[in-house]
Amino acid sequence: MDQRICIKFCVKNKIKCADAFRMLTVAYGEATLDRSNVYRWYKMFSEGREDVNDEERAGRPSTSTTDENIDEVKKIVLANRRITVREVAEDLNISIGSCHSIFTNDLGMRRVVAKFVPKLPNFDQKQHRINIAKELLDSVRDDPNVLQRVITGDESWVYGYDVETKAQSSQWKLPHEPRSKKVRQVRSNVKETASKEELNKITKNDFLKCFEDWKKRWHKCIISDGDYFEGDKIHIHE
Repeated sequence: MDQRICIKFCVKNKIKCADAFRMLTVAYGEATLDRSNVYRWYKMFSEGREDVNDEERAGRPSTSTTDENIDEVKKIVLANRRITVREVAEDLNISIGSCHSIFTNDLGMRRVVAKFVPKLPNFDQKQHRINIAKELLDSVRDDPNVLQRVITGDESWVYGYDVETKAQSSQWKLPHEPRSKKVRQVRSNVKETASKEELNKITKNDFLKCFEDWKKRWHKCIISDGDYFEGDKIHIHE
């Protein structure tokens, strides 16, 4: 209710919807209404609506997808990312279908499994990765020919580890959030080989592209505070 009043205030003062959403985010933090709901109420107030309450509907009243329930679902899931839709529905005494709709339609959340990584680095290791990434970027800036001194190996062993099932590791995430990560525990024999013959097949342009990709990974490592793993979706401002 309070947030709707704030949205109405912004409309009356000709504050843009995007700016209104940012103001709500600052004021209410994680309890802020979903962007789609903010835009929906902004549009209704812009078209002349004055009442901030939900309109009564004919037939059986539906109270499951109210702003209050949406806020409650968001609070619950942010406190426990592994909670199920059924558990949330039971806590709020709403139907599973309505609860699932709040998750997917109103909050834009989806349940994803944790990403396997070889190891979860501690603080010192993350800082070490950042320092190395910065040193490499500095080297590239200071010496454009550093690529000529890159040495590649021809064979490596990579071991995988399994700790829990996909279902056990799955968590709810918001659209802008990265996937969670988990470490493999049970060793499996996986060998990755890159022979010299295969390396020689790489064209100069392809190799240069690989080098540019390396630089992007270094940037991503710095942006993520050393927590970057291959495949993480991190936007780089270039």
